[in-house]
Amino acid sequence: MRMPIVALVGRPNVGKSTLFNRLVGERRSIVEDEPGTTRDRLYAAAEWTNRPFVLVDTGGLDVAATEKAPQKGQPESLGSSSREFVREIRQQAEAAIGEADVIVFLVDAKDGITAADRDVAEILRRSGRPVLLAANKADNEARRQAALEFYELSLGEPYPISALHGTGTGDLLDAIVARIPGVEEELPSDSVRIAIIGRPNVGKSSLLNALLQEERAIVSPIAGTTRDAIDTELTWEGQKVTLIDTAGIRRRGKVESGVEKYSVMRAIGAIERSDVVLLVLDATGGITAQDTHVAGFVLEAYKSVVVIVNKWDAVEGKDSDSALGFAEEVRGKLKFMSYVPVLFVSALTRQRVSKVLPLAMRIAAQRRVRVPTGELNRRLREAMVSHPVSNRQGKQLKFLYATQAEVAPPTFVVFVNDKELVHFSYQRFLENQIRAAYPFEGTPIRLVFRNRESEGA
Repeated sequence: MRMPIVALVGRPNVGKSTLFNRLVGERRSIVEDEPGTTRDRLYAAAEWTNRPFVLVDTGGLDVAATEKAPQKGQPESLGSSSREFVREIRQQAEAAIGEADVIVFLVDAKDGITAADRDVAEILRRSGRPVLLAANKADNEARRQAALEFYELSLGEPYPISALHGTGTGDLLDAIVARIPGVEEELPSDSVRIAIIGRPNVGKSSLLNALLQEERAIVSPIAGTTRDAIDTELTWEGQKVTLIDTAGIRRRGKVESGVEKYSVMRAIGAIERSDVVLLVLDATGGITAQDTHVAGFVLEAYKSVVVIVNKWDAVEGKDSDSALGFAEEVRGKLKFMSYVPVLFVSALTRQRVSKVLPLAMRIAAQRRVRVPTGELNRRLREAMVSHPVSNRQGKQLKFLYATQAEVAPPTFVVFVNDKELVHFSYQRFLENQIRAAYPFEGTPIRLVFRNRESEGA
């Protein structure tokens, strides 16, 4: 699914990060009262009136400062470094503008129109993108009236808001969702979508080529060769399959300016629209913090996953127990449970590559298994009777009934007398009881507990 993109842009220190945090609903951007705090683009999923979209926070656009000469008495080297920093921020913001479906141009109702605002407005008019003008810091009636002067920027009606207090943000969100396109289904629903992800230079494109047994993707030892998500369709034993090769994902602080940042967004989008993720690791480099970061995206998206340990042929001194030890390390460091399979391959020599697609397809099928309601209730009732929850404040957890609400991922709603009595460890115990009968290989399970009073309680 392609998610619409909404970009927040404006000159420095108008409150973009504060608005980003307000619309996302959590503190994701660093908010400081200093210009230039946000350098790289930051993105997060947002939703309003059941309309999902990706919200992008950008650094402040200061067009004049991009080419500003060093001030009198300032070392040339310092001035050059400062201009380069501002130039990188501008590149980030302009890249976000170029890919956005809707742009929210944030200005400061307290300061009024500035020369920098006019510069940014000119860039936005040339972009041809839909633009919503939001006048931030309109914390009182006088500032809300003063916001009318922003009509002068010729970008339509200004929306007076207060990102700090939330005033007016509902109207702004209504305007956003009225302008964003609907979520587009990019691929046929009968195609199993398999995304190949991982940090840069672990061999993702080489694995794709080995799977296809032909050169369909450019393979290079230079990290970052794949800049976009590339879809390749094939048929495997009569089933349509789409393989999605992606750019390498780095930790947020390690992502460089320009096109690479958007490559990360594309890779995360590939995860969202996939059924199964092949998470590729480099056996010669061990498990890194970047691998953990990438795995986090997969876990948050509740996607089925196979961990592919590539370059296994290049590991020296391995013995019959090496793979088992490495697999345990993978699950421990990446916070994957035992249900996630780990496959050791070599894309270069094609060692065990033939096992990848059969395993991924089996997992895709497991992702859509539906457990009969009677069997589910019998199994959970027996589990809770044999291992009851300890009384908490004199109250005993009572199981009422359960049902499978969704597949892909399998989602089970369990009705109890008091969901607050369900500890995380007990939730994991119940999950294991379900897996004992229905393995759901490589697939996460959602257990949702809801309160419902039992009869006669």
